[in-house]
Amino acid sequence: KRVIFMFMAGGPSQLELFDPKPKLQELDGQVVPPEFTKGKRFAFIKGTAKLVGTRRTFTKHGKCGMELGETLPHLGGIADDITLIRSMKTDVFNHGPAKLFVNTGSPQFSGRPSMGSWVTYGIGSESQDLPGFVVLQSGPRGPRGGSSLWASGFLPTSYQGVPFLSGPEPILNLSNPPGVDHARQGDFFAAVRAMNGQHLETVGDPEIATRIAAYEMAYRMQSSAPELMDLSDESEATLQMYGATPGKTSFANNCLLARRLVERGTRFVQLYHTDWDHHGNKETHLGEPLTKICGEVDQPAAALVKDLKQRGLLKDTLVVWSGEFGRTPMGEPRELIGRDHHIDAFSLWMAGGGVKGGYVHGKTDEIGYN
Repeated sequence: KRVIFMFMAGGPSQLELFDPKPKLQELDGQVVPPEFTKGKRFAFIKGTAKLVGTRRTFTKHGKCGMELGETLPHLGGIADDITLIRSMKTDVFNHGPAKLFVNTGSPQFSGRPSMGSWVTYGIGSESQDLPGFVVLQSGPRGPRGGSSLWASGFLPTSYQGVPFLSGPEPILNLSNPPGVDHARQGDFFAAVRAMNGQHLETVGDPEIATRIAAYEMAYRMQSSAPELMDLSDESEATLQMYGATPGKTSFANNCLLARRLVERGTRFVQLYHTDWDHHGNKETHLGEPLTKICGEVDQPAAALVKDLKQRGLLKDTLVVWSGEFGRTPMGEPRELIGRDHHIDAFSLWMAGGGVKGGYVHGKTDEIGYN
């Protein structure tokens, strides 16, 4: 009935998180066999590259014995509720086009609808006071590709994703300007609706109907959106489970907001968390930056699954956690160990919506290349 897609923008390394490779550990420091790289393109690797085993340990979790990296202990706590897919691949090795490909089926800015738009168009929304497709963002910046990732393409714009911001004004330009009370706003709204209605009768443009619907939704959201964003009515136990802090911008807060949105009838919620692009340089690599970002997302992502389950929502809510591609078994010739973009193998996990829990699907070769 609904989807929550946690998008880890930048390409999380499956070899540190989801896909242990003992053979890769044995071959650490050796040059990758040329048959693996012949005819391949990478974002940064040039010429001869050496294989890099992970510096992270893997542990079995749950009754199923699912092996997960040490930086995801909370995910290990819900291992019996998730399906881990280790055989993902894609066609595109640069971030922006790869994100577009995941979301729209095309790596080009071609005007194709995003998956959230398709789902909302196909089965509608259960909410009268909130959009059917909502986008929540966290991290140091927005995802490469921007609003094209949640655009409606050639579908009516009423099906595009609506970005929500943290704070007292979650949607820009929604609040009344100073001196305009609710009654005056209502008069303005009625007049604009009447003019738009006359225009629609004259020209028959479906985008005018979309505009009318947008005004109506905005009017209702002036009360529903602030109530949604106010986490102060959540119990202290719930806030602690997510690691959420009312009034703060964080992935934890967004996970809790995602649950509140689907409770209120929103059909598709997409959470973007950026800064997973762990190349080998002084700023980002597979050491402390990986630990930090996993610490930001691991607890709230697991808490979301547990919370949905205890409220009876998980069985008909599909939860997805994925990036746009994976990382290479080879390291980059830089000062600190990192991995390049990799399209031939990566991992994601899903829960709820009829997904088989405690199950690992697919596999890669002995060094995690294909």
